[in-house]
Amino acid sequence: MDTGDKIYIAGHNGMVGSAIKRNLEDKGFSNFITFSSKELDLRDQKAVESMFEKEKPKYVFLAAAKVGGIHANNVYRAEFLYDNLMIEANIIHAAYKNKVSKLLFLGSSCIYPKLAPQPLKEDYLLEGYLEHTNEPYAIAKISGIKLCEAYRDQYGCNFISAMPTNLYGPNDNYDLNNSHVLPALIRKFHTAKVNQEAQVEIWGTGKPMREFLHVDDLAQACYFLMENYNEKQFLNVGTGEDISIADLALLVKSVVGFEGELVFNTEKPDGTPRKLMDVSRLHALGWKHKIELKEGITSVYNEVVASGIF
Repeated sequence: MDTGDKIYIAGHNGMVGSAIKRNLEDKGFSNFITFSSKELDLRDQKAVESMFEKEKPKYVFLAAAKVGGIHANNVYRAEFLYDNLMIEANIIHAAYKNKVSKLLFLGSSCIYPKLAPQPLKEDYLLEGYLEHTNEPYAIAKISGIKLCEAYRDQYGCNFISAMPTNLYGPNDNYDLNNSHVLPALIRKFHTAKVNQEAQVEIWGTGKPMREFLHVDDLAQACYFLMENYNEKQFLNVGTGEDISIADLALLVKSVVGFEGELVFNTEKPDGTPRKLMDVSRLHALGWKHKIELKEGITSVYNEVVASGIF
């Protein structure tokens, strides 16, 4: 990519899209196409195709998606499946029709079977049943991968896919009903600290293992792949290291400075027992994460406190 190339970042206001934009701006890129969800409904095929015909982007980062945690994924199942299918299908098809040079589709680690061997290799896709609580979102993301593969096979499009692990960072969602586990823990512990509460409730047993990647590292990986990777095979993006929810809670507790007790509500769902990504293929290409978990959580917490988000 050249710094003057026209780049469309779908989802530029979200955590991932905004990180990609910041990363590219730091590298000297400035010719961006950006539309908010109010300006452009990505579920509307005619609207998406009209935008592509008018703007003619050379590169596309497909980071737009309807996202949420266990509760949101399980309750709004139809919305998560429909919205995400429409978003990715419309953008990928419009990119093909308007001869986009390269597109990067971003998925999720939830594409893998619930009980897949660990760590999760790219080869494990479609080898077992999905976790029920986020099955609609996972099916949509698998469909995105297959769309990129199919448009490559049939039309020769240079469409690639990357599957990030659990993400955190600037512009995260801290709504306790719809957020992922790490931002939810940060908010819970901060609120408990401010209110001088005696305890914080943690959903589930605390035993599930999770991997976390700072979104700025993901953004750098996206740039790296756009510059260096042109293959059909989708790639995992992560740290290759995981932590139990219980230990994560203790880490967040320490960073926030909460001095009370942890209470595990075992009536709440755990979700998938473990989701550790095998990132050996990405490492072999020469990319590795730089931001370690404690450093990342500390920077995120300091930022949200300074901004007055909650």
